[in-house]
Amino acid sequence: MPEVSQRAEHAIRLGAEELFGRQRENGAFGDDPPSSVLGTAGAITALRFADPAGSAELVAAGSQWLRSAQLPDGGWGGVLGAGSEPVATSVAAATLQIVDPDASAEAIAAGRARLEQLGGLAAVTDPAVLLLCKTFGMLAGFLQPEDLRRLPLEIVLFDRVRRQNVSFRTAPFAAMALAQSVTDPARGLRGKTSRLARGKALRLLGEVYEHEGRTGDFSEDPWPSALVCLSLARAGLAPDMVAASAGYLRRSVRPDGSWDAVSNLDLTRSGFAATGLIAAGYAADPRLEPTRQLFHRCQQRQEFTVLACPPGGWSFSGARGWPVTLESAEIIAALAGMPGHQSDQSLRTGLEWLRGRQDSRGSWSLWVRDTKLANDGPCPSITSQAITALLDAGEPADGPAVSKAVGWLLTQQRPDGTFDNLWYRDHTTGTSAVLAALGRAGKAGDPVAERARRWLLDTQRPDGSWGDGAESDSSVEETAWALHALLEAGLDPASAPASSAVDWLVNAQQPTGGWQPSRVCAYIRHHMHYPNGAITRGLALRALGLYQSKTQTGAGSASAVHSPASSEGTG
Repeated sequence: MPEVSQRAEHAIRLGAEELFGRQRENGAFGDDPPSSVLGTAGAITALRFADPAGSAELVAAGSQWLRSAQLPDGGWGGVLGAGSEPVATSVAAATLQIVDPDASAEAIAAGRARLEQLGGLAAVTDPAVLLLCKTFGMLAGFLQPEDLRRLPLEIVLFDRVRRQNVSFRTAPFAAMALAQSVTDPARGLRGKTSRLARGKALRLLGEVYEHEGRTGDFSEDPWPSALVCLSLARAGLAPDMVAASAGYLRRSVRPDGSWDAVSNLDLTRSGFAATGLIAAGYAADPRLEPTRQLFHRCQQRQEFTVLACPPGGWSFSGARGWPVTLESAEIIAALAGMPGHQSDQSLRTGLEWLRGRQDSRGSWSLWVRDTKLANDGPCPSITSQAITALLDAGEPADGPAVSKAVGWLLTQQRPDGTFDNLWYRDHTTGTSAVLAALGRAGKAGDPVAERARRWLLDTQRPDGSWGDGAESDSSVEETAWALHALLEAGLDPASAPASSAVDWLVNAQQPTGGWQPSRVCAYIRHHMHYPNGAITRGLALRALGLYQSKTQTGAGSASAVHSPASSEGTG
């Protein structure tokens, strides 16, 4: 046991220094994200329609990159390094047909053949994503306009209905529905209603445009930005937004001609990095002070009217992003773990915001309260994250917000003992997040928690790791999530499951101190996942930090172990 603890201690020190080495002057933690096939395909298609002459070189370079990213089986994965899947394959093949058919004939044919092997477009289970794939197919001439489902543009006339049913997809939905209403107008009563809704749809896009500072980046993500740019350019509408979005796409291209999945995840990375470092004993390290200041600067100061979201939360990017529960809860937990949190007004405001975003059923969703969009929520994992943030900030476990959320969680378990996670790969991540929250809330003895605990123990691999399903590789993220949850729920740190998990995490650490990220973050649920190295490192440090705090006796809390300002710190 002492040897395992010593190895964990060494891994923590090495990992923390490697993570701090990725911190920028503004306090944000960086990463090396892979290129995105979907982002690249969307960007060059949008530029082809919005600015064909001015962006010709970018379109050509992006086409060449897409051809180089094609897999030997003829398909494409959502991000570089992923296996073939139907969404990326259908969009990439269609894009090459749209922008560079002569040079891409062989790649297009191979891609379409691979798509059929994958089950064709029928394999795309999300109706909204299927429509995106079909839209690109129609632009490529593979489908006819009548093959596309007509988007109900009139839904924008009813704010509450639109928020609950369209949610975070509002910008691309409004833009694509506008394009459809102009290029293939409906007739009769529906045509009249659609024309009536055009002004409201443009105003909605204008609200997003203004909230983001007229940058045209539409959530700082090349894919939705491209969809908005492409759709408005096709419809001949809002030339100012088209020009701004095209400018954003030109600015965000990578040197190799590709685009990222999301250009700016500064707050996502920094939230997970900070909570990991705090759990590992670096709460009082002065290097975290710029990160605290980053969180203060980037707290939302104005209402995000499109989603009826008040100020006080955080986005995944910056001060003008789209406020979300996931990042807000992680940042609240980070601020609550830093010295001086008792007088932190940003923390107080964030807590009030988080409590106000709780669904009426007791859960939390990602974007919209009481959403009806399955990809928004309610989400057991995000709800657990909110519970943990509230508890970290001093909210009592028997308080109304926590107890109502716990009550909801206890009704959400799947028959096999697992829980869903909408924004990370199921089901190890969701089950771990819920078990940790139940343990923190004093419910580790509940039968629901016991079933989740048993499932995690039963799915641990012989080498001490976790993955997700029999065919997936073991991952640092899922191993760290599971270890952390089991320890929170009372697992003896001296037990074989805990020791073997720690051993696996230590052995998986790279010589430089980091850990290899896996594609566990969901971009399009069930279809596209991507890695986030800061999350990987933060989760590993959090799990090892909790393990150390439970194995050390008489050494004070884990938050003081590595603090240079602590009398017990070792520097």
